Amino acid sequence: MSEIAKVAVIGAGVMGAGIAAHVANAGLPVLLLDIVAKDSEDRSAIAAKAIERLQKSEPSAFMGKAAAKRVTPGNIEDDLDKLADCDWIVEAILERADLKQDLYRRVEAVRKDGSVVSSNTSTIPLSTLTEGLGDRFAEDFLVTHFFNPPRYMRLLEVVAGAQTKPEVVETISRFADHRLGKGVVACKDRPGFIANRLGVYWLQAAVAEAFDHNLSIEEADAVIGRPMGIPKTGVFGLLDLVGLDLMPHVNASLAAALPKDDPFQAYNRPLAVVDKMIAEGYTGRKGKGGFYRITRAKGGKVKEAIDLHSGEWRPERPADPEAIRVAGRDLRALLDHDSPVGRYARAVLTRTLSYAALLVGDAADDPAAIDDAMRLGYNWKQGPFELIDRLGADWLAAALTAQGDPVPPYLAQAAGRKVYKVTEGHREILQPDGAYRSHLRPDGVLLLEDIKLVSKPLLKNGSAALWDIGDGVACFEFTSKMNALDPDILGLLAKSLKLVARQFKALVIYNEGGAFSAGANLGLALFAANIAAWSEIETLVAEGQKTYRALREAPFPVVGAPSGLALGGGCEILLHCDAVQAHAESYIGLVEVGVGLVPAWGGCTEMLHRWSTLGQLPKGPMPALSKVFETVSTATVAKSAAEAKELLFLREGDGITMNRDRLLADAKAKALALVEGYAPPPRREFTLPGAAAKTGLDMAVASVQRQGKATPYDGVVCGALADILSGGDTDITVTLTEDALLELERTHFMALARRPETLARIETMLLTGKPLRN
Repeated sequence: MSEIAKVAVIGAGVMGAGIAAHVANAGLPVLLLDIVAKDSEDRSAIAAKAIERLQKSEPSAFMGKAAAKRVTPGNIEDDLDKLADCDWIVEAILERADLKQDLYRRVEAVRKDGSVVSSNTSTIPLSTLTEGLGDRFAEDFLVTHFFNPPRYMRLLEVVAGAQTKPEVVETISRFADHRLGKGVVACKDRPGFIANRLGVYWLQAAVAEAFDHNLSIEEADAVIGRPMGIPKTGVFGLLDLVGLDLMPHVNASLAAALPKDDPFQAYNRPLAVVDKMIAEGYTGRKGKGGFYRITRAKGGKVKEAIDLHSGEWRPERPADPEAIRVAGRDLRALLDHDSPVGRYARAVLTRTLSYAALLVGDAADDPAAIDDAMRLGYNWKQGPFELIDRLGADWLAAALTAQGDPVPPYLAQAAGRKVYKVTEGHREILQPDGAYRSHLRPDGVLLLEDIKLVSKPLLKNGSAALWDIGDGVACFEFTSKMNALDPDILGLLAKSLKLVARQFKALVIYNEGGAFSAGANLGLALFAANIAAWSEIETLVAEGQKTYRALREAPFPVVGAPSGLALGGGCEILLHCDAVQAHAESYIGLVEVGVGLVPAWGGCTEMLHRWSTLGQLPKGPMPALSKVFETVSTATVAKSAAEAKELLFLREGDGITMNRDRLLADAKAKALALVEGYAPPPRREFTLPGAAAKTGLDMAVASVQRQGKATPYDGVVCGALADILSGGDTDITVTLTEDALLELERTHFMALARRPETLARIETMLLTGKPLRN
């Protein structure tokens, strides 16, 4: 069948509108339809207002301004015939089979041959949806279950029916993988599919067991969260985020669809406190609050939590110190601990892992699909079978037996063996029949995780490593906490540049952490400042400038491959690369002013060069200078790779990869494409207006201060930035070298680093994660 070139989404609710926005993020035109608006002259007002809401949503549904323009609103009375132009029609209306089937009959009358129709349902079996609709419809129909919000949640569950053509599944799966950036998991047509079947069981078990073990919600979240590799919201915080009022409907749907002896049924019991909360409007963050709420007292905000047993509100309190201590130990020690939190953790996790094992052969034949579903759909760091390997299948079986719980067949046959094992450098996974099968990545996926199974680093220290990723390309990896940049990274990068020049064609800078780099290590900087080790700080600044310049002037191409945060020094390293291949969810910016500093590893210099040569601005130095000042002085961070192009943190020729797992392969290909005829870029030269421009920028800052939008110390920091960008003691007749601007960066950085106001900002950022407005 043909490739997907245009998409329609029917249903402009939260999910449907979000799906439409994300398809637009992928660069495709989208038709968004809903029913006719009854109380508006615009018959398509429901869809139109949904698009307006998307543009104001936080976090943003759109990756850039251009994406919003690709979505066209319409209604199913006037615009249904436009479906004839669409290659994929996604239905995302109410979870009622009768309404969906009525819509499908109308769609079937107008859609073109070969177009795909899919439902975003999470509760209705595919066989029910296609019943009585004919072979033509059934052959082109499947379930595509997105998770909310569609832009950010990577999981897409795909369910094919008995009549669905294989090429339909292949086309949608490939499109979702490459263009939408989804981790596609094939599911069987079972209630709840995989992620919600297991995820809802886990949530219900965690809530019910908290009541049974007389735990506070703070204790439960402390135990269920980070110790198990689950987001720090834990369970009760996650339910607040999802919406408490959604859970009774999901639970009722699963309970009706599952057999009476399914383990879920034992946990699907009414909880009076929760029912009362929902009735009173405490439905989570979208309502007045949920298990946690924010109240105002004495002019400030107070976070409160509900007592599960009395139903009364009280100030949030830290979990019992003993609970925190126990939870902070290794997972086996937590589950073996003879305490309320240990017994709670053991009951929830052992039964959740047991339920996952029961789903093998039912919801999915491959245990890896269940792991993928929970990692991508619920943000678990490890899937349930990876957790089983961490604990030991024998330990888990013994724990279940001790609790009086049955041991699932898959777990019993794993006795004494790992679910995952490595054989001759590649991963294998235990199958339901007891045999191991190779766990292969999709074509075009290259991960350092796999390279590390078969090779050792070329260079390595405590903060970084250099790897051979094949075809003459090396990969430099940050490995520090949050990939913060420190002297070890700079030192190893300098050594790596020399080694790559001798033995390789190109270099990629990439890692598989949650952040590409959160910037320079502020903790080290604060420590050095507190002991007045100013020479050490100045040496670090100078070494950073020297190393970054060596990176840009290397005799081979360098490609940066960020994903997640690339802030401060992490942004600056990208600015010095020949090209960037960025994951779509890259958040790039120069944020130093927030901690009372200025970019000093060439960030000011490079941004001036970009806006002077690449920016679509009027001629002369002031427009570029003003644009860079605006961006850096406000610590602007691009909220996507697409937005980073608008801000020139990325250039037009830099690439964007939608699927995180394909980033390294794409970056490697970009690096190899630059090899033939490569020559490093020349050093930059500037003509800047000097004191007159600085005066103008200072006046602009003073105006903002008078409006109360900038603090006194903001004026000091911005004054330093203004002096750098205007060229210091110069005028428009003088040509400034790159060295001169780098010296200005270094001088102002050091002057600010010595000030107590800057040290206060750094300390506050380290303690709270929030900027200090002093």
